[in-house]
Amino acid sequence: MNMKRTLFFTRLLFLTVVFVFSSNTLCAADIERPKLVVGIVVDQMRWDYLYRYYGLYGDGGFKRLMSEGYNCENTMINYVPSVTAIGHTSVYTGSVPSIHGITGNYFFMDGKYVYCCDDSTVSTVGSKSDAGRMSPRNMLATTIGDEMKIAANFQSKVIGISLKDRAAILPAGHAADGAYWFDTTSNTFITSTYYMKKLPKWVADYNKTIGDVTKDEVCYTPLGNRLTEEMAKAAITGEQLGQNATMDMLTVSFSCTDLIGHKYATHHEKTQEIYVDIDARLADFFDFLDGTIGKGQYLVFLTADHGAANNILMSQEHGIPAEGFFATKVQDDLNEYLLEKFNVSQKLLLGISSYKVYLDHKAIASQSLRLDEVKQAAIHWLRQNPQFAYVIDFDHVGEATVPTLIREKVINGYNRLRSGDIQLVLNPANYEVFGDEIDEGTTHGLWNPYDAHIPFIIMGWHVMPGTTQKPTFITDIAPTVCSLIHIQMPNGCIGNSVIQ
Repeated sequence: MNMKRTLFFTRLLFLTVVFVFSSNTLCAADIERPKLVVGIVVDQMRWDYLYRYYGLYGDGGFKRLMSEGYNCENTMINYVPSVTAIGHTSVYTGSVPSIHGITGNYFFMDGKYVYCCDDSTVSTVGSKSDAGRMSPRNMLATTIGDEMKIAANFQSKVIGISLKDRAAILPAGHAADGAYWFDTTSNTFITSTYYMKKLPKWVADYNKTIGDVTKDEVCYTPLGNRLTEEMAKAAITGEQLGQNATMDMLTVSFSCTDLIGHKYATHHEKTQEIYVDIDARLADFFDFLDGTIGKGQYLVFLTADHGAANNILMSQEHGIPAEGFFATKVQDDLNEYLLEKFNVSQKLLLGISSYKVYLDHKAIASQSLRLDEVKQAAIHWLRQNPQFAYVIDFDHVGEATVPTLIREKVINGYNRLRSGDIQLVLNPANYEVFGDEIDEGTTHGLWNPYDAHIPFIIMGWHVMPGTTQKPTFITDIAPTVCSLIHIQMPNGCIGNSVIQ
């Protein structure tokens, strides 16, 4: 009798499991979703580049996005600083540095200056260099890809591709199947042991096609765009992305635009050349997706991680107020002032990074000084510099007499464990100069529209063509995508879907 009862309950349990599994499968099958989601970030792409080079674009790239997609013309970055690591993270988390924890390309953690993706616990896969000792562990929130994996019981595939490590790793998320970036010491795409122990065959095979190229060719010519696009195609083919039972995701970031922008600024012929090439690459890639996945069967969005300021020398030549900010000099002078004021021998300043001032809390405590007293002295000294429109104490940012828009961006960009003590807000058209003198290049990182106004266009699966001038934000991108594909938004998301 006991044996029969045991057999009965065993069969009942088996049938229950089969029923639940079948029900889940049927429910998942009943939900309409695209086969593939593709996120494209064009590094340092100002919104107005859609129009500055419009007459030079073909019909299949940016123009196709603008005619077939939903174009959010007034998309802004809602935090400072506006830099690559934060931009890529915010696009895919729908969040801000205060929450997702990536407060710069570099930032101080526990008194140490760290790179956003540094991870000493992992090793390089694909070359003998240390360029693969990277992971997304410093990022505190989930991404679109992470939520997609969760929604599909981790059956979806998520892959990140870029020349830059941070632009491949952070968008792909924590649970990604792989993130691949370019190692200029070996001329190959590599990854880290965070993801795998050995490169997949399709990556190794693609690496064999790259050949002998120089770092400058990869970084400062259309070659870098081609390598990125071809690697993205290889990932779709090699991983069969969008060709399985579950929805997959590919994140792609084009980095040459940023590297060329830094070197030549916003109005150089090299900048024009790289955007015309990106347009051609997009057209070719969309044709590939049409043929491989099927037109209307994939969802693609394009945006940027930040914009860029016009070159200082160009502005000055035309009578526009502009000036360079030499952070190292300000840092050294402030250190000297604090040493003299408090009559101490140990420096009280860790550094200035991304327009944030980091005081050395341990050094201040070891010399029996009060942190607030040192901070107020530093703020008083900094406010004597007319280049700074505002000098803001992070502990009292809510009380700061600054425009609401700037205050909100400062608050969103502040993480109490990673953002230091003081925020510097420069006058318009003032930006940090790296080196001893102002050159023909440019940079980014500020609250101003030239750094904060970015493109955001979404096209494909169930997207009706259209345009909106309503205010939207970089943090609205992730919830928009998640809403369209019927998955939960990332766990730190503060944005809203722009498509109702």
